[in-house]
Amino acid sequence: MSVHQPVLVDEIVDGLALVEDGRYVDATYGRGGHSCEILARIGRRGRLLALDKDPEAVADGIRRFGADPRFTIEHAGFEDLRDAVEPWLGSHALSGVLLDLGVSSPQLEAARRGFSFAVDGPLDMRMNPTIGQTAAAWLANVGEAELARALRDYGEEPRARRIAAAIVRARAAEPLTTTAELARVVSSAAPAAAGRTASRIHPATRVFQALRIVVNDELAVLERGLRASVELLAGGGRILVISFHSLEDRIVKRFIAREVRGDPAYAGLPRIPPEARPRLRHVGRLIRPTDTELARNRRARSARLRIAEKLAQEAAS
Repeated sequence: MSVHQPVLVDEIVDGLALVEDGRYVDATYGRGGHSCEILARIGRRGRLLALDKDPEAVADGIRRFGADPRFTIEHAGFEDLRDAVEPWLGSHALSGVLLDLGVSSPQLEAARRGFSFAVDGPLDMRMNPTIGQTAAAWLANVGEAELARALRDYGEEPRARRIAAAIVRARAAEPLTTTAELARVVSSAAPAAAGRTASRIHPATRVFQALRIVVNDELAVLERGLRASVELLAGGGRILVISFHSLEDRIVKRFIAREVRGDPAYAGLPRIPPEARPRLRHVGRLIRPTDTELARNRRARSARLRIAEKLAQEAAS
């Protein structure tokens, strides 16, 4: 198994504008790459709260940083952010939140987790393997039209209807329970194009993305995490979000734009209620990995980082 390499580390450290006694949240611990760099740059009075839905990630955090009094880790996700952060924060101000929307290398490479068709394993795909239904369970019962819609909307798969029909036919003969079985069905229904112009994307890539989003309710959870982050931040505090596909990035981009603009219904009016005022400002532009990072870490190629700062007049109480 390869060592997980965190993406955009220098850009994250710079974007958080770390101060020695700041309070920070790494809302996706993963394997601790970003947490490690944050801890290395805050002082003894600084604090870091890490969250992760994966019990294995939580165990890794305890093993690596559990002896550091500045570090706390909780088994929680974006949807639990407020409940996890408020008791930990107490009367202190929250200086920054990092939301990394990627899947860690250990998750992708562990066959038992079912995230990748590169290794055969049970069709699971749950970020938190202790709760919820697996991808296999969802596929066993979903209707063909709903499946096609999920593949189109969440996987941006242009052959969604054809693939959905093939999956329904295959499961009628035998339940789809492993990643290899599903990948074979998809490849048969929508084979990769041949020739010099052929896509380098495996035919099952978009299907696996769509199923992972469905199983973990990722887009709705992201929206909740974004809202909670902004509400919890102090004035001058920053939110950083790393996304890895266009659906996530579009949600993040539109959310920040709304919070920068404020409620357009009150545009030009002399008195704007607090809940309709802008709450964020942009910090720089969209950040992508450098060529140097891409040469070192191929999985960083689709990473996109957006940064925004909470306006002082909208500081969390």
